[in-house]
Amino acid sequence: MPHRETSLLRIAIDTGGTFTDCVWVERGQERILKVFSTPSDPSMAIAEAVERIAPGRGAVLLHGTTVGTNALLQRKGARVALVTTAGFEDAIEIGRQARPRLYDFFFDRVEPLVTRELRFGVKERTDSEGNILEAAASAELGELAKQVSAQRPESVAVSLLFSFANPANERAVVTALQGLGVPISASHEILPEFREYERTSTVVVNAYLQPVMQRYLQSLERRVTVDRGVRRRIFVMQSSGGIATLDAAAREPVRTVLSGPVGGVVGAAESTRRGGVKRVISFDMGGTSTDVALVDGEPQASSQSEVAGLPVGVPMLDIHTVGAGGGSLARFDAAGALRVGPESAGADPGPVCYGRGMVPTVTDANLLLGRLQPDRFLGGEFRLDLERTRHVVAEWLKVHHRRMSLEEFAAGVIRVVNATMEKAIRVVSVERGYDPREFALLAFGGAGGMHACELAQALGIERVIVPARPGALSAFGILVSDVVKDHSQTVLWRVQGKVPLDQLEREFVRLRRAAETQLRSEGWEGPIREKRSVDVRYSGQGYELNLPFSRHLLAAFHRAHTQHYGYSDPQRDVELVTLRLRAVVRSRGVARTGHLRQSATAAPGLGPARKLTKAQLIFDGKHIAADVLERQNLQPGAKRRGPAVIAEYSATSVVPPETEFWVDRVGNLIIEPAR
Repeated sequence: MPHRETSLLRIAIDTGGTFTDCVWVERGQERILKVFSTPSDPSMAIAEAVERIAPGRGAVLLHGTTVGTNALLQRKGARVALVTTAGFEDAIEIGRQARPRLYDFFFDRVEPLVTRELRFGVKERTDSEGNILEAAASAELGELAKQVSAQRPESVAVSLLFSFANPANERAVVTALQGLGVPISASHEILPEFREYERTSTVVVNAYLQPVMQRYLQSLERRVTVDRGVRRRIFVMQSSGGIATLDAAAREPVRTVLSGPVGGVVGAAESTRRGGVKRVISFDMGGTSTDVALVDGEPQASSQSEVAGLPVGVPMLDIHTVGAGGGSLARFDAAGALRVGPESAGADPGPVCYGRGMVPTVTDANLLLGRLQPDRFLGGEFRLDLERTRHVVAEWLKVHHRRMSLEEFAAGVIRVVNATMEKAIRVVSVERGYDPREFALLAFGGAGGMHACELAQALGIERVIVPARPGALSAFGILVSDVVKDHSQTVLWRVQGKVPLDQLEREFVRLRRAAETQLRSEGWEGPIREKRSVDVRYSGQGYELNLPFSRHLLAAFHRAHTQHYGYSDPQRDVELVTLRLRAVVRSRGVARTGHLRQSATAAPGLGPARKLTKAQLIFDGKHIAADVLERQNLQPGAKRRGPAVIAEYSATSVVPPETEFWVDRVGNLIIEPAR
């Protein structure tokens, strides 16, 4: 962090669909607070949490947000104008030939974010080598500005052909449009890479989100800094797994569309590193969705992703999300089959057991099966209403003419939602060429620990890990995240047998200088670590593999190609497509070694841990007596046998029969089949 901020309290805040989670370290003790989210304005819940944690005190807020993601999903972004090379105005609508669902004749394609009347072409041309063949005339640029202004856009995206090779024409267009007084996103700044459609889509997404994100971040800044004039700076989590300044996030919001979920992946990687485990599949089940990712030593990243059906080319951690969470709503479809999600009860009205919801959710099903204990939710701060849940769900089943017991219905809900999540885990493992049986399943989120063991059994995974602070691990990941800047440049060099090391070194030095300039201008101090990588493919291929840069790049590419596609051809020409550099400044806020003391919660008034009790759980239709344990009472290394319900402030974990469990030296809960 900049030196002027190191003395302030650092609070990591992750806004979810149901809860807003906060993690911070005070006097060497890690603390957690969960408050209900305020979907109409997420900054309200954040301001409430900050005032409970640090009333009247200065602080540094590290924020993971879903504002950008929700704006894309709900199509509630800005009115965007697109300026591109004349003749290419419709490229954003034509897209690629690939059909998302090949045999679905009734599939509705995703509409572009820019309507036809807001697309403008400018007569200019740059060739693939970066030579200016035709510069845009100043008179035409003046007329362009008038035409764009007449449409009253809220932001403008500029993406000209081959601007990644030479941005001169694009800069001229940006200069001509600056008088409009709206945010302008230029592709040579956002994504200087080839592939016209993906580059244009990315810069349009950035422009679409800019006004929305700017308004939200300004509102958040006002809410958390207005009280007594205290100094509180805000930083935002990026989709790449690093934090950025408030200004950088407002300028390039496309880099924050996975801001919330990536905190969980970073937290998963950090938790397993401390526990000496390198290969895990992270399973984050929250209130509205489930996010899964594969961590093989470090989180896997991707430079070509899709969000809400739209290509986004900035670096993101490789996360697969499905609409399955604790608040996912149950329903019967037209054929009478039970469905769960993707619709969610969210925080308002919430599940039935919260007191206002009227449609059964996954959380209600877990309560009916005994896996959630009414008096152990949020450390006893909030009591779940079991009697209301029984009554409302029974009436709901009558309305839908379903003759089944509450337990049968609840078990069905769990099986359906587990099937959805199992498929998601296969996407990031089996479909990426990895065997899930070679990994541990690291479960977190408020609901992850209740479903992890059944998922692991279905996938043949031997070990389940529930980390410390599972319900707030995403916020913990944000707290320990580094400052990250990603820079890239398309080169399209064909090589055979020998890597052009000198040329590559010159390009990487240029990228490093750009990253260093950006970091220092934002006030970041400390040594800069860099990670270099190259997108590589065989000549003629349409897709690349990203590999760490080294002298042995070609040999590594042939091996990686075999792993992903089952074959390689060392005699074939290879193309070095895009160079990537990640510049990192390490976080100073939390020690990366050792084990912090953990407090259950920051909320006042919670008493000491309660004594051992018993509960009736339902597994495979059978009622089984299980111990209900407080996680803070579990002694490290002491093994116990399931079944058990392990309650703590931020989450509940369910240990099925025929398993054993213990807490390791860094506080992770380990669950394995009984030996």
